[in-house]
Amino acid sequence: MTRPRDSWINTTHDWAATVDGDHLGLIRRAPAEFAPGGPVHLVLEVLAYAADEAAGRGGGRCVVALHPDGSVSVEDDGRGTDTRFDELGRAVQKPVMATKDLRFFDAPAAERLPDGQPRRGMSVVAALSRWLTHTNRRANGAWHRRYERGVPVTGLEPVTADGTTGTRVPFLPDGALGPRWSPTGDEAARWSAQWPELTVRIDDRRGRGDRSGR
Repeated sequence: MTRPRDSWINTTHDWAATVDGDHLGLIRRAPAEFAPGGPVHLVLEVLAYAADEAAGRGGGRCVVALHPDGSVSVEDDGRGTDTRFDELGRAVQKPVMATKDLRFFDAPAAERLPDGQPRRGMSVVAALSRWLTHTNRRANGAWHRRYERGVPVTGLEPVTADGTTGTRVPFLPDGALGPRWSPTGDEAARWSAQWPELTVRIDDRRGRGDRSGR
């Protein structure tokens, strides 16, 4: 899509925005409200987007990896985050990390995640993470960007296409959210019950000495 950016229709996020500092600040000031289950709630917010993709495509897969440094990465095989080109040929990625999800954030009847808490969007994950990176592979290209507490600290950097599509989102939850997440055996079963189109695998790498793969 190559059209003036101000002509793009908003569906899930406001294409005219890049960063909503007030929105991110609101989340950061109330971590117990926006991530009441701690780090696992952030994981579920990311998984909900993978589940959306899986439902729209008749099925999908996702790997949730726990890393020795306390970070978590979520990688799916969906279509990737919507990325368009403006009238000057510049790549513009839907601002899912740094602005509110218009469907859920202020909606009293928002979808409930498997932990029973309301879904609010990826901006909650970004705002409540010390750092987060987003590698996004689409049919029309691949890009990478880093965020710190929800604010992008790099541009949208192109990466080499590898013939796949999907997203990879590693993030380090803020220490204010409590102890690191240690998955229990029944968590994947609960996720599958809510999102039957999405196959989730948990990969605990904390004893392997790997680095987070940032």
